[in-house]
Amino acid sequence: MKQWWYCLLVVFIALPLGASEMSLNMTQGVTDISGKVYGLHMTILYICCAIGLVVFGIMIYSMIYHRKSKGAVAANFHESTKVEIAWTVIPFIILIAMAIPATKTLIAMEDPSNADLTIKITGSQWKWHYSYFDKDIEFYSTLSTPRDQIDGIEAKGEHYLLEVDKPLVLPINQKVRFLMTSDDVIHSWWVPAFAVKKDANPGFINEAWTRIDKPGIYRGQCAELCGKDHGFMPIVVQALSETDFDNWLVEQKQLASNAAAAAAASLSQTLSLEELTTQGEQIYLARCAACHQPNGAGLPGVFPSLIGSPIIKGPIAGHLNIVLNGKPGTAMQAFAKQLTAQEIAAVITFERNAWGNNTGDVVQAADVSNFSGGNEASTEASTEANKTESTMAATATESTNTATEKATQALETVVKAVTPEVVAVEDLPTLTLEQLITEGEQVYATTCAACHQATGAGLPGAFPSLIGSPVVTGPVSGHIDIVMHGKPGTAMQAFSSQLSPQKMAAVITYERNAWGNNSGEAVQPADVASHGQ
Repeated sequence: MKQWWYCLLVVFIALPLGASEMSLNMTQGVTDISGKVYGLHMTILYICCAIGLVVFGIMIYSMIYHRKSKGAVAANFHESTKVEIAWTVIPFIILIAMAIPATKTLIAMEDPSNADLTIKITGSQWKWHYSYFDKDIEFYSTLSTPRDQIDGIEAKGEHYLLEVDKPLVLPINQKVRFLMTSDDVIHSWWVPAFAVKKDANPGFINEAWTRIDKPGIYRGQCAELCGKDHGFMPIVVQALSETDFDNWLVEQKQLASNAAAAAAASLSQTLSLEELTTQGEQIYLARCAACHQPNGAGLPGVFPSLIGSPIIKGPIAGHLNIVLNGKPGTAMQAFAKQLTAQEIAAVITFERNAWGNNTGDVVQAADVSNFSGGNEASTEASTEANKTESTMAATATESTNTATEKATQALETVVKAVTPEVVAVEDLPTLTLEQLITEGEQVYATTCAACHQATGAGLPGAFPSLIGSPVVTGPVSGHIDIVMHGKPGTAMQAFSSQLSPQKMAAVITYERNAWGNNSGEAVQPADVASHGQ
């Protein structure tokens, strides 16, 4: 009988000791924090196994040696002060022993201070947007698993549903701070190797951090049910040495410059219907099919069908508007910053000629440029922009440098990726205080509220309050400067490349007159455009 007891004891002890090598167990990860989390996990596991061994051991022993068939007679007593003290004190001591290491680990996990690099992570259905503060680098990261694998036509790849077109690139041996938010519903950014899992909530900012110890590729995924394609929202992080990361930064800026030049050159190109639909089909499958389905039929009651749609069959201007600017209150996102003018032209041409729509319409990149320019400025400025585009087309035989410079100016108006405002200072409108506040409130809600909150109260310790702020109540020039150029070393971005002078003037006016600030000051677009000149 003793041999059986010894065998049972060996099994109970072997299971927790061997748990660290089990594939189903938590991994140690590649960061100091993930190592601490793993150590805490294993410590709690051993304590739980020890408690289980004692409790079940006593229970099994009692059932075997104190059963009625052996003549055991139950003791007859009502209470025992010693036993009650023991089963109160012992669990209390155990809980304290568990709480001390758990508290230390949790405190360390929630300390993003003194970061070397800050990255804003924005979740949206169903992709991630990464923005490197003070690096002038941002991009979207989307699933790159081929559609044929998803549909079961091809065999599943090694990293099926865990591969993206553009991974997040981080340096090793540097503390990286993450600021997480969302454009639509709640998402959760989870990379097990870093022990980072933090919700991305619309209208709020959550913080997390990591310091990676060794180079490599680490994978994760959205861990919060966020809609139909929740399972198609992977995360891939590539950790590089500090030297390689610096080289990557230089390479990305060069690639961005080349892409801007190529996009600018595309404005003077005229592609055939076949070329546009071929390119548009690829973009549609990568960007639009998740909602509107590969066959364009959509999902009734959720995502509208594009087959015979009034937008598809209607004026091209309406189609351009909804693709560029989205539709507030729905899942339709704005793609002005996600796609180039050429890509937007291609996907619109594809949609207007696929699935039996057959409108015969051909949309060129220049059409997207003209439309965006018309929306950005007043009617007079729009007419002037169209004249400029016509002049550019007529003088396409001029030197390459001159043509590229003009095309680049047009592209900047479309994607707002460089300097969106091309209207001369003297042509900028003069708006009333009421007009500026009305527009500024909309700009603030979409651009600033995620950090400073809709109430302007900010998040103490993370984002300053704008209520009675020295910047907001101080000189206008200081307010314009921080909005245009940001504040190095903080989460405050530079908006000169993201907003037009009119929008910056509107949001500054709104901030200086909202939440009881009531300065009465009206900042005009010309004030912003001429700032620093």
